[in-house]
Amino acid sequence: MRIFLVGFMGCGKSSIGERLAKKLNYTFVDLDSRLEELLGMTVSDVFAQHGEEHFRQMEKKVLHETFNLRNTVIATGGGTPCYFDNMEQMKNYGVTVYLKMSPLSLSYRLKYARKKRPLVKELKGNDLEQFVDQKLREREPVYMQSHVIIKGESAKPDQIISLLFG
Repeated sequence: MRIFLVGFMGCGKSSIGERLAKKLNYTFVDLDSRLEELLGMTVSDVFAQHGEEHFRQMEKKVLHETFNLRNTVIATGGGTPCYFDNMEQMKNYGVTVYLKMSPLSLSYRLKYARKKRPLVKELKGNDLEQFVDQKLREREPVYMQSHVIIKGESAKPDQIISLLFG
């Protein structure tokens, strides 16, 4: 089984994904980290040097490589499901779990995040909140196609396990 965690940046896909994989004795893959290893540069550098379109093409390639893995939890990038046919493919090759959070919660997390994210690194205050609100409205119809939707603010690995395995 493959479990794809989807949701907006900052919703906890990586941190919950690592804990979930450990509890299930699965392998954990963070798509952004895998992409950084492959390209030898950070996601921010890829955006800056090659643009978002190149990043999305490479992201799709790395995503497709996960379709050969077994017993794996995959933390996708926030935009991963929203490009190409990525969401449809993830649903075909595994179970998708949307870590749903409010724009306010996401803005708060992103404001204080240690990890700098290329799409929001220059935004502060109301600009950050407006960006998150607008981008989430664009992306949420795709996220909502997930097999499982869980409240991200309080999501726990055991809760996901019980939803997936009864």
